[in-house]
Parts: sequence; structure tokens; C-alpha cells
Amino acid sequence: MTPTERSEKRHLPAGVLARRWAALVMALAVVLVLVVTLTPTDHKGAVHSSHRTAASLRPRPLPRPRPDHPDSACPAVKDPLPGMPAVTDPCNIYAADAAGDLAPAAQAARPLVYVPNSLSDTVDEIDPSTYKVIREIPVGALPQHVVPSWDLKTLWVTNDQGNSLTPIDPVTGDPGTPVHVEDPYNMYFTPDGRYAIVVAEALQRLDFRDPHTMALVHSLPVPCHGVDHMDFSANGQYLIASCEFSGQLLKVDVATQSVVGTLALEAGDEPQDVKLSPDGTIFYVADLKAAGVWEVDGDSFKVLGFLPTGKGAHGLYVSRNAQDLYVSNRDAGTVSVVSFATRQVVATWVLPPESGNHIGSGSNLASPDMGGVSADGKVFWLSGRYDADVYAIDTATGQEIGRVPVGFSPHGVCVWPQPGRYSLGHTGILR
Repeated sequence: MTPTERSEKRHLPAGVLARRWAALVMALAVVLVLVVTLTPTDHKGAVHSSHRTAASLRPRPLPRPRPDHPDSACPAVKDPLPGMPAVTDPCNIYAADAAGDLAPAAQAARPLVYVPNSLSDTVDEIDPSTYKVIREIPVGALPQHVVPSWDLKTLWVTNDQGNSLTPIDPVTGDPGTPVHVEDPYNMYFTPDGRYAIVVAEALQRLDFRDPHTMALVHSLPVPCHGVDHMDFSANGQYLIASCEFSGQLLKVDVATQSVVGTLALEAGDEPQDVKLSPDGTIFYVADLKAAGVWEVDGDSFKVLGFLPTGKGAHGLYVSRNAQDLYVSNRDAGTVSVVSFATRQVVATWVLPPESGNHIGSGSNLASPDMGGVSADGKVFWLSGRYDADVYAIDTATGQEIGRVPVGFSPHGVCVWPQPGRYSLGHTGILR
């Protein structure tokens, strides 16, 4: 999303907005065809970005010991945020997210894939066993993400332009009464479960709210444009947030709810999703324009390196065994598999092209965006942002095993239930 698009959606009637979005997306798709045709790529489909500097590509430190090496040791997590559940394995903060390791609240949930369709103002529910939509739920204007609550008992739909959150009961899949909240583009939860953090992107705020009633507790103005995604340190003391439109990262102290650092990336960059490595040492930051992933030391708040993945690098998801990071390359129609142990791309999955009359029919490329990994770790679900589809990918082979037609501009897909003790938000960051 560009700043112009954000401004227009704030002031136009919903009907006009939808028509303009559809026209804009189709026009962008045509441009993408030309760009992809003319841009050189390597044999894995990763675009070589010409504006990476020598500094950003400097040699990277050797990786820390990994949880798949039984004789390795990682230092204990120091100074944890009070009230945060204890880190059981300092080598793997995702130790509780192993395949099938569902918490009691998640065990009660009906297995569904929830798809917010931004330009249809609906949420589609997909039965993952049949790859079919079983229900369409009307929600507020411009739904962006479906977010699991910290206690795993509610799924929240962030209706950005509708200024509301729609609760969904994960046991039944039924929607509840919407709650008024300003500009909820995205939402996260502090690791201690005390606050929901509503990412008010257009208003340039992080709003700390009661995680149940959503009553406002503290509004934090941010010194950047397009704040949209984040993740938390292993000890929960700080978060790193991306600012898409100003090409920056923010460091926020969770306890004091204050900005304690800013980090500028390179000119023209558009950072997106953020994900912490299993050993807690590196924040990976997808960059839409840089066509890859930044590696950032959160403690020192410095860039360690840059890893090319593909055009439109956007979403970041950890495999169930915590060995790999899945990177959705929205403008390349691919998913890159990054090894946490080697910090290199070890595979590139190419999605089949789109066909027929779809919203992004100016381009035949698939447009993998946001989603999640199934509870058993076998299927990776992703929205097709420009194509009114949801993709299901076999994580063992990298092959697409299902493609489900949904509403217009599907975005932050939530696969539920997922393993883990508690949720940090977005489409399902569990620890």
C-alpha cells in the first residue's frame, strides 16, 4: 500500500474506493509483467537488487548454535518482561510451537482458514480438509488481518477503514459484536498479555489497549510513516516495528511504551513483516522494494546483512520445526525458504501462474502475501493479494496442493488453530 492509496481510502466513499483499488491493482499488475520481463533474475528466481551497497552486503557473523544440535548451548534469556511466560529453550523461542502441540484453548477451536478480503469487506472461512469456502462473513470496511488474541480465545478482524474490530469465536467460527477502534490496520499483544497494540498506520500511532475490552490505555505517536508490522525480543522487553513508507525501523520499550531508537534503511526501501530468529539473536525484516530480507541485531539495533529472496518480499513465517523461515515474494510469485542455521536461501518454491479472469489479470503471476502454517506443519497457506485466491503449499515438496477462490484483495490470512502457549498477534505469532 502506498501513501497515496492510504490517503484516498480515508476520504472516498466505499464504492468509489473499491473501484479505484481494483483499477489501481490491475494497472500495477500490468506494470509488473513488464518489470518482471525486463529484470534479470538468478536461477532461483531471486532478483538482483542494484541499490544494495557494499555495507549492506558485508560478511555476516557466524550463526549461533541451533536447537537441532543437541550438544549446543545458548545463554539463558536475561531480564524477561515481568509476567511473560518463561522461555523454556533459549535456543528456540518457538519450542512450544511444534507440530500438534496445541494449548487447551486452541484444542477447542474448529480448524478453519480465515481470509479477510480487503476490497469485499468480508471474511471467508475455508475448510482446510476440503479446500472450499464454507461461509462468508460481512465485516467492517477494509479488513486487513485476522489476529489471534493473547489467550487464544478470540480471533479479531482488523477493519481498518471501518474503525472497528470484529471478534470471532474460534470454537464455532461465529462473529460477535464489533468494537469501535480507530484505524486498526494491524494488531499485536505484549508478551505479558497486559495490552493489545493496535497499529494505527494512517494515524502514525501505536495504541496500547486493554486486550479484552479494547479500551484505550496509552497512545504512542511514532516518528515514521507507515508503521505496520513488528515482533518482540526473546525477553519481551522491546519490539522492533517496520515503517513501510519512510523506510525505517523503530525500537520500542514495552514496559515504558516509548520509542527508544530509529534505524533508517536504504533510500526507497519499504520494510514489511518482522520475525525473530529461534535463538533470539536476529530480527529478519522483509523489504518489498529491496527484494529480500534484512538481518538486524535488535540489542545493538544495527544491520548485520541483507539476503536477496525475490521481488516483493513481504511475509515471514517460521516452520513448525523452527529450522526454516518462509518468505513470501509477492511480486515474484514465489516463496523462499531460508535456513536459520546457515542464513541462506535453501529452496525457492514457484507458484503456478494465475489463469482466467481474476482481479490481477494484467499479470499471470501468483501474488503470495500473508498467511500461516497449519498446526501439523504440512501446509503453508497464503493469500493471493492481487488474485482473489488463497494458495495451499505442501511444505515437504514446495508444490501447490490447493487454490481456493475468495473475495477481492485477500490479505492477512489466519490459519487456526496453531500450536503455542500464547499469541503475540498479527496472523499468528505464537510462543
